Amino acid sequence: MYLGYYGLHEAPFSITPDPRFVHLSERHRDALAHLLFGIDKGGGGGFVQLTGEVGTGKTTLSRLLLEQLPDNARIALVLNPRQNAIELLETICEELRIDITGKRGSAKALVDALNVYLLDAYAKGLRVVLLIDEAQNLPADALEQVRLLTNLETDTQKLLQILLLGQPELRTMVARPELRQLAQRITARFHLTPLDAKETAVYLRHRWRVAGGTRFPFDAAAVQRLHARAGGVPRLINVIAERALLAGYARDATSIDAKLVDAAADEVLPPVLARRSWPWLAGAAALVAIALAAGWAWRSRTADSPAQAPKTTATAASATTVLPAPLPDAETLDVAALVQLLGATGDTPLPAWQHLLGLWSLPADAITVDPSGPCTPSAQAEVHCVQGRARLDTLLALDRPILLRLQDGSARAWAVLLGADARNARVRIGTRTLDLDRVLLQSRWNGDYAGLWRGPAVLAKPPRLDSTGAAVDWIRQRLSPTGNVVPGAPYDEALRASVRQLQEARGLPADGIAGPLTLMALADDPPGPRLLRVLD
Repeated sequence: MYLGYYGLHEAPFSITPDPRFVHLSERHRDALAHLLFGIDKGGGGGFVQLTGEVGTGKTTLSRLLLEQLPDNARIALVLNPRQNAIELLETICEELRIDITGKRGSAKALVDALNVYLLDAYAKGLRVVLLIDEAQNLPADALEQVRLLTNLETDTQKLLQILLLGQPELRTMVARPELRQLAQRITARFHLTPLDAKETAVYLRHRWRVAGGTRFPFDAAAVQRLHARAGGVPRLINVIAERALLAGYARDATSIDAKLVDAAADEVLPPVLARRSWPWLAGAAALVAIALAAGWAWRSRTADSPAQAPKTTATAASATTVLPAPLPDAETLDVAALVQLLGATGDTPLPAWQHLLGLWSLPADAITVDPSGPCTPSAQAEVHCVQGRARLDTLLALDRPILLRLQDGSARAWAVLLGADARNARVRIGTRTLDLDRVLLQSRWNGDYAGLWRGPAVLAKPPRLDSTGAAVDWIRQRLSPTGNVVPGAPYDEALRASVRQLQEARGLPADGIAGPLTLMALADDPPGPRLLRVLD
């Protein structure tokens, strides 16, 4: 009903699960990446514990984990832990397709059969993972049996990696003195925490872009109010945001303010919840995804297709444009091979810059590269460069391909970041396209980056505080709820506060100064290359 009004292709805040809308916070991506890294590289066996309040996304994270397990992994999934020790052993064997004919009812026979299977899997180079959901419901005898399974080992390695998912009661249960042996075998613990205000803002903008939206309708105060009323719970964020959009449509409003959010929250939330400011939800973690079904996977999104193309779109590429060839299937490298590649590629940024220019359909001479100094636009007035140091989550939030300077000792090379999912990052180094484990990538990246973005020519020089002019007018217009501003107003404290709110929402240094990364975030609408969000 309101899609055409807001220039959308589909509803951005539907509670119907859709893998295209999945967006994990950096903390959850890192948690998932480390879980996968541990399983893929042998882990060390023992337990991994993942906890969170009801509805926080534990099952979602576990299913993303299952989707991205390495090919050599075998999984036993226990969804109903309310079983005694014997029943639990039978379930595990059935999940692993172990023939237990004549062995039912005997713990020793079942454990022996499981041990034979694990030794055979180990000999074949396979990793076996046991995942128990709602583990806080495990009876005491079943929990003790799970602990004993970690005794299945060779001289050098545990044969079974066990993942325990549960509500906070699981942490309390494991902390009991009689379970100290189990607690000592937990090698990693993760507790899902609520979305903060910054993550909520990123989540909203992500869903809006996926739905085809260009101009984001929620002003800064509305985003803050959404976070407060929903308590960081994505499902509630979706419900309130959806109703607020309907209210805006009914009132012919193109901008959603805090009053509309409050009215929407009062309508859709239960009376008891609607009257509260949500302090109790501090423990209700919220993964930025809702109820994914098993078997789902993330889908890639290479570029936005906005309903209205901004005027800042660059002209068609000339005959000298470097057009990128279709990406080949990505390779995977171990640490030694990556170090060798870095040494063989060399530290010149020129090949990486040329590939990035091709992704933007820009001429080969659009950027002058000086390895000892900043990049300088030379051919396209509306194309700008940005260089500096940043965190990976900040660059991923900008959602544009970007250059990363990798190093290992004296070996250095520039890589083009093309995409990332929870486990891997896709990069181009020289002429090779690689999928690198995110843990490995970050261990070889010192934070140096360089990139491109499109925006009006007046933004070539970031405006100073208290200054006036076209650049200040543009910033004010981008941040205005209505888009209507009085030209000539200075970069005052009110505008600085608005810039600071944007910076906080996008994970940028919140100083209120419109530097290159902030301008890049403000100029998010123009079409162009986007980061891949799934790596096939």
